[in-house]
Amino acid sequence: MRVLIVGSGGREHALAWAIASSPLLVKLFVAPGNPGTATLAENVPIGALDVAALVAFARAQKIDLVVPGPEAPLVAGLADAMAVAGIRCCGPSAAAAQLEGSKAFAKEICDAAGIPTAAWERFDDAAAALDFVARRGAPIVVKADGLAAGKGVVVAQTEADANAAIHAMMRAHEMGDAGASVVIEACLEGDEVSLFALCDGTDAVLIGAAQDHKRLGDGDTGPNTGGMGAVSPPAGFDAAAQAQAMDMFVRPALAELARREMMFRGILFAGLMLTESGPKLIEYNVRFGDPEAQTLLPRLRTDLLTSLLAACDGELKHISIEQAPLAAVSVVLAARGYPVAYEKGSVIGGLEAAAAVPHAAVFHAGTDIKNGLVVANGGRVLTVCGTGPDLTAARTAAYRAVEAVTWEDKMFRTDIGLRALARTQLS
Repeated sequence: MRVLIVGSGGREHALAWAIASSPLLVKLFVAPGNPGTATLAENVPIGALDVAALVAFARAQKIDLVVPGPEAPLVAGLADAMAVAGIRCCGPSAAAAQLEGSKAFAKEICDAAGIPTAAWERFDDAAAALDFVARRGAPIVVKADGLAAGKGVVVAQTEADANAAIHAMMRAHEMGDAGASVVIEACLEGDEVSLFALCDGTDAVLIGAAQDHKRLGDGDTGPNTGGMGAVSPPAGFDAAAQAQAMDMFVRPALAELARREMMFRGILFAGLMLTESGPKLIEYNVRFGDPEAQTLLPRLRTDLLTSLLAACDGELKHISIEQAPLAAVSVVLAARGYPVAYEKGSVIGGLEAAAAVPHAAVFHAGTDIKNGLVVANGGRVLTVCGTGPDLTAARTAAYRAVEAVTWEDKMFRTDIGLRALARTQLS
């Protein structure tokens, strides 16, 4: 098969890494890709949001399957355009992708399908939103309704924080159209986990689960980020709980979308809060997470390309996806100053030494090549993953590889997996 992966981050490098080993693969392209994907595939200088150019390339190269990485191209209609061109795309239509593209739409699906989630209301008027906060109090959660590159959610501990978020989104337009309307919901408490399923419109198969570490600093301190590391499997969310979550959060959503003639094909990512009264949905995403993909895919036993093809062809009822009995820990290396302001262009060394660490893998995200050297070119720059028979071994492999990377501006958390390890030892 001739395959095109769309995107340029660590998630896409991990997808390329997994697909490159498939016996079905003939040729692999990544658009636009990064220096890491260039070692596995042919990078193509087409942006992930240039849908017309992606379709033209897929036609010219006789692509058999398109694998979208990020959500924005799907919300922009990438899968629809590929369908018109007669090319398989393992991702939902623009209509179904509104599960991530609109927080209010996702909540409406939950209400219609009886899916447990926080109580919520949607607002188009800032004054009405501010009045709601004054009546309900804090803590409370304010979400931009549209896509905001992972920055559209504010867990406000005070009314002042909530009011500031509403002002920034609805009056200062800091998130553009994404914040023109907001969803305000009750604040859930508990451990957050990420559940991943592969869907073909009717059936769904569990891929696995992970737990992201979103705060910048050790001990879950500092600002929220796109993710500073992840562990898989999560402590306190075993195979039985994951199977139950498929029945609570994935299959009812698929059925409701199908009832609305929005057949969902591709990756469905349910962000869940494990509350004292049971799991509840925080949000849906319509693609792999990052760095969750870099954490889950090294545990995969089943051929990923075969599975993605089955999802496109409505054949998931004939397959199962197996994870190796391993733990995985991923650590993100970010540029100093992330997530606010960070320098680009500093040289990164030691990548071969890091990749040579037993049971470790290094995935590129915000990197570039200058004068033959790998340099930093983003906020989250690398993800280093370690695997092992348990969390301790996986952490050891990951952090040995982290230390092998020589980069003066690298910044990372030193405690990825420690909380899960403590919970595992207590259970």
